[in-house]
Amino acid sequence: MTNERIEEFLNFLAVEKNASPHTLSAYRNDLAQFTGFVERAFPGVAPEGATKEQLVRFVEHLREEKKYKDTTVARKVASLKSFFGFLAAEGVIGQDPTEQVKSPQVGKHLPRALTVEEVDELLEQPARRNTPEARRDKAMLELLYATGLRVTELVSLDLTDVALESDPVTVRCVGKGEKERVLPLPLPAVDELRQYIFHVRPKLVRNRREQALFVNRRGERLTRQGFWLILKNYAKEAGLDTAITPHTLRHTYATHMLAGGMPLRYVQDALGHASISTTQIYTHLTDQQKRKQYDQAHPRASA
Repeated sequence: MTNERIEEFLNFLAVEKNASPHTLSAYRNDLAQFTGFVERAFPGVAPEGATKEQLVRFVEHLREEKKYKDTTVARKVASLKSFFGFLAAEGVIGQDPTEQVKSPQVGKHLPRALTVEEVDELLEQPARRNTPEARRDKAMLELLYATGLRVTELVSLDLTDVALESDPVTVRCVGKGEKERVLPLPLPAVDELRQYIFHVRPKLVRNRREQALFVNRRGERLTRQGFWLILKNYAKEAGLDTAITPHTLRHTYATHMLAGGMPLRYVQDALGHASISTTQIYTHLTDQQKRKQYDQAHPRASA
């Protein structure tokens, strides 16, 4: 598998499939790992000429030697299937060797959602500090919980994406597949954004031409990794599960909206899901919560 073939495939994903930089990076890493394995385990064999048996050996290597979880192995197998499918479609290889390579069965994982009380405690943490960074963090957390944005969408926002003069105030984001969403904002998020944009952000930005809405202490666009660390620290201070990630607030938003009566189709649109089946997982979460509340409230539930 030459670097040239990999670049052709990644270019195909970027141009034809509108793949995000994060997705392209994941594919690149998976294919590089496979290339390295073939070069070590089967000297003289071109990776693009790998057989089904050699691909199976790679999967066994991931599971038995690398001790990867089934979810990780499944993702890497999916990367290989996409790549070899591309080679077959382009006529580079005669037959796709991954057609009969089985991916690990991964059960549907119900995401962790915070309770309303946990959200309140989390949002309270930055409010206890009187620094520009803490005011920025409060605005980010309020916005994330108010909209269910993906973390990539959050850090990609520009100043011009927030319409403070509209009624209601809205935020515009561009999600997967370059699909645009315009979401209304509740008053708490609006108040925090106004304070941040007019009074805090000017203290952080050094280059007036910087368009990023949320910036780091150097005045540059905040990264996904930067926000993850910020959230992790606040979660720890709030005494919450250390496994909380930026996606947890997205899960929480969806679960709370459905529990509050918002129609499933509206939640799908707000989250930017292409298929409503993706959104339906949150109905299972609300069902679980209702059952838990029933068990706690009904006198004979535990009888």
